[in-house]
Amino acid sequence: MSKIAARAKALEFSPIRKLVPLAIAAKKRGIKIYHLNIGQPDIASPKLFLDGVKKFSDKIVAYEKSDGNEDLKQSLIKYHRRLGVKFVSSDLVVTFGGSEALAWAFFILFAAGDECLTLDPTYTNYLTFAAQGGVKLKPVLTKLADNFQIPPLSVIKKAVTKKTKGIIITNPSNPTGSVYDPKLLSALVDFCVKKKLFIIADETYREFVYGKTKFRSLLTFKKAEQLVVSADSFSKRYSLCGARLGLLASKNKAVMEAANKLAQSRLAVATIDQMAASKLHLVPQSYFKKIKSEYVGRRDELMQGLSRIDGVTFSRPDGAFYLIAQLPVKNAENFCKFMLNKFNHHQETVMLAPAEGFYVTPGMGRNQVRIAYVLNRRDLKRACELIKLGLSTYSG
Repeated sequence: MSKIAARAKALEFSPIRKLVPLAIAAKKRGIKIYHLNIGQPDIASPKLFLDGVKKFSDKIVAYEKSDGNEDLKQSLIKYHRRLGVKFVSSDLVVTFGGSEALAWAFFILFAAGDECLTLDPTYTNYLTFAAQGGVKLKPVLTKLADNFQIPPLSVIKKAVTKKTKGIIITNPSNPTGSVYDPKLLSALVDFCVKKKLFIIADETYREFVYGKTKFRSLLTFKKAEQLVVSADSFSKRYSLCGARLGLLASKNKAVMEAANKLAQSRLAVATIDQMAASKLHLVPQSYFKKIKSEYVGRRDELMQGLSRIDGVTFSRPDGAFYLIAQLPVKNAENFCKFMLNKFNHHQETVMLAPAEGFYVTPGMGRNQVRIAYVLNRRDLKRACELIKLGLSTYSG
């Protein structure tokens, strides 16, 4: 029997979804599950987008331009102008979600055997995108005790080798919810410019910043505009996870030329979705203000609930809608399985994401979970009660 490639066998399942079969089995047993494992917001998508889908009236759903619908690109140019970033159409390529943009960034910027730094814990799918291109993701460890803040530049410098060609920065962070200090970011940018290191900017959650630390986009550092490549997404900003719309953007002409070649090889992103999204720059700031307020309330509800559980410590997120919680168990994945396989209270349980899969550093995060506070406050309160009950009955 023929064997598949070693690189394919080496890939890991996502910690966000790996326990899905257990959840499906639990639901078949009549168990209600509070899903805290995945960043699927319950926020309503903008009416502008939904109305746009309904208005599509062409008799043929034809291919769009490979690099993206021009109306959508102009909408994105207007959106970025509010951030203080001046893009032109050729700086942008519309992608199938942020995932395709990230995969392309790794493919374009790095050769097989190159290293890319990442702040650890990191977004778990970076591991897969890097592996597809034969790139080694090298961790720079951040700690719960420091609220997962970006470490001093001296720590990052020590991680750099001759093989290091870039760094990926997720700000605000998934999975920790950290927002990085602009002064530390500025020092990091200066270092990358000096060393000619590419910077992949994943700022998917930039609309959702709550704390005292102010967000600054890496796209606003003029000195680094030839090194910064933005991999962006519509999924969380507009609660459009299923629309699968993203963006690769850079002032670097060679990067965007390569992106256009990749875009042509997969033909085009969905025509109707792009057309419907071309008015999203008109979504009022009040939309984001309302959502932000809701997430702050949910974050506070979750932290209050977790603080009532003996032995649990957790980060304080200043952005996005995730936090990392450390549990009084040796193996958090086993606890997550227990909650789906064996535990329920009044036919209800909780699904969490084991945090070990978000770390590149071996052995880290084994007793931690990532929690996505994407449920309403009442459900989050109940979920915390279930976690507390689960821990009290879990033998490990």
